[in-house]
Amino acid sequence: MEREMAASYEPKLNSEIRIFESSDEIVTDLAEYISQVSEISVKERGYFAIALSGGPLVSFLRKLCEVPYNKTLDWSKWYIFWSDERAVAKNHADSNYKLTKEEFLSKVPILSGHVYSINDGATVEDAATDYEFVIRQLVKIRTIGVSESNDCPKFDLILLSMGSDGHVASLFPNHQALELKDDWVTYITDSPQPPPERITFTLPVINSASNIAILATGVDKANAVHSAVSDSSDGLDAAAPLPARMVQPTDGKLVWFLDKAAASSLEALSDDAYQQQHL
Repeated sequence: MEREMAASYEPKLNSEIRIFESSDEIVTDLAEYISQVSEISVKERGYFAIALSGGPLVSFLRKLCEVPYNKTLDWSKWYIFWSDERAVAKNHADSNYKLTKEEFLSKVPILSGHVYSINDGATVEDAATDYEFVIRQLVKIRTIGVSESNDCPKFDLILLSMGSDGHVASLFPNHQALELKDDWVTYITDSPQPPPERITFTLPVINSASNIAILATGVDKANAVHSAVSDSSDGLDAAAPLPARMVQPTDGKLVWFLDKAAASSLEALSDDAYQQQHL
């Protein structure tokens, strides 16, 4: 295994980039990564609080449904949340919950009482308020940890996928939701991608996690990847802060999982322990 990094990339503290030849290799490495974080969290806290996002990310969890992980992980200690959700019914095709249940939750023995989905019978504003209340109650009893820096929830792992515009969760470029400091969960009614109404974690909550992983695959993500991890301000709209670039863990660690296409705009590679390239 070679360990390399893009010469244009000045490694941020506690960050790592992993580049893979294929999606299958990402699936394999991501499963091992999640397994290790889970085991450490259960050993240290007695719980594993993980927040997922929707879209293509869920399909990359499929290895966890197979041997050995489906037998060896302590699924009874897993607590599932969503970093963002569409304000639709749970059986709607756009629902992150529906996708996750069909492709992941139905295939592993996670307790149904440990799965925290949004209230799909409420308005998007009330759903965001309700979800933050639930998380606050779980922080009080330390099912979810608490950040010593800002009293935000400290999820053991937040898994994100990045869009071609550089959005993560439902935090989109130039959106006022990026500026929120005190809210843990907020809502938007004007998503540039359908459906328009969504709830989302705020940046302080994402950045307070112990571990954050961002998945990006495909050449359409290349410019956003470059803009998110490089020191230069070229690429996508330089005047707008890219949400993925604003993911900067307060006390935790960030790992990027990229295929070669998504990493193709990173410039000439040089040796460094901050990036792994699997050849």
